[in-house]
Amino acid sequence: MKSIKLREGKERSALRRHPWIFDSAIAKGSGDAGETVRVEANDGKFLGWASFSPASKIRARIWSFDEGQRIDASFFKASIARAIAARSRFDIQSNGVRLIHGESDGLPGLIVDRYDDILVASFLSCGTERWKSVIADELLAQTGLTKLYERSDSNVRKLEGLPEVTGWLRGEGATGVVLREHGWQLSLDVAEGHKTGFYLDQRDSRKKFADYARRLQFQRVLNCYCYTGGFTVAALAGGAAHVTSIDSSGPAIELAKANVALNGFDAARTTMMDADVNASLRQFIQEGRTFDAIVLDPPKFAPSAAHADRAARAYKDINRLAFKLLEPGGVLFTYSCSGGISADLFHKIVASAGTDAPCDGYISERMQGAPDHPMTLAFPEGEYLKGLVVVKAAELVEKAAAATISPDSL
Repeated sequence: MKSIKLREGKERSALRRHPWIFDSAIAKGSGDAGETVRVEANDGKFLGWASFSPASKIRARIWSFDEGQRIDASFFKASIARAIAARSRFDIQSNGVRLIHGESDGLPGLIVDRYDDILVASFLSCGTERWKSVIADELLAQTGLTKLYERSDSNVRKLEGLPEVTGWLRGEGATGVVLREHGWQLSLDVAEGHKTGFYLDQRDSRKKFADYARRLQFQRVLNCYCYTGGFTVAALAGGAAHVTSIDSSGPAIELAKANVALNGFDAARTTMMDADVNASLRQFIQEGRTFDAIVLDPPKFAPSAAHADRAARAYKDINRLAFKLLEPGGVLFTYSCSGGISADLFHKIVASAGTDAPCDGYISERMQGAPDHPMTLAFPEGEYLKGLVVVKAAELVEKAAAATISPDSL
């Protein structure tokens, strides 16, 4: 068994049961791509069994902290069973569920979602790539399903020195699926959609938005980065009078239209725009339009902490524009799915956007990913999705009401 020895003082995170070993922490030792290596502290003390990734900054990912554990087919059988069993403890109102959430489920680099009778898996590390066949067979055996589609097309694969791979790994058939969620339906294509086909992590946020729409009787809703219209359907299900939805993807907009029709809502209650969100927000301000509810659910602006500064500016700009468009007493659901932006930093960004708008607001709720996308005590990086529900206050708005809005101020 090959081993890697860490530099002195670099064992602390592993002792806290954090699974990542960075290249800069390794004093000596290596392994082949995906090979299991023994991780030792500088004094030779055992720390864990890890998969080795020669090309990645995260040079090793720990499978187990138990020295007596063997990393073999039985290990993956038990780990998959444990992850699936955990989902039975969560209240998941859907036939779409994340079964395995990487490090949070003790399987670094593995994402598995179930969409009705199809499993979709992303193998994002050298370790999971090496054990792909074993993992695939075990997933089908434990779920009783026959179809597994691979979506190993994330940029993370490039960092691991792995090519992008998509297609049927087990079984075959149509890739279109209709999900049942909170009493409504949402169609998707596992071969074409973002991530593994859909944003299952926003399931509870969509329900929360429908609840707000019903309670506050939203009249004019703006859904930015609407993708296939999940929040649009939620708003309509909550009774919103009209929803304007914007996305720069034409195919996504067409699916959003189809989802509105699928749920029996009148298309006249919607406006679908294949357009740039930032430019559209500025246009709406110039036109004097306002909304009493806005959703900002943009794509990942900061894939890592190194991109945080640039991403912070982008998040601040769209939130500032949204605050300008929001009626006093209106509600903003704003999100970041960037791992490089912490919850605390995101709060500061949104607060700064409010200052520049200018407006203040009450933070009604803090949002996070659905429970089947868990953050664990030992792996806080699992909290990639964070959100704020902000109710716009009137005080600063009244002070700025007399100011003339010019194109230069946007």
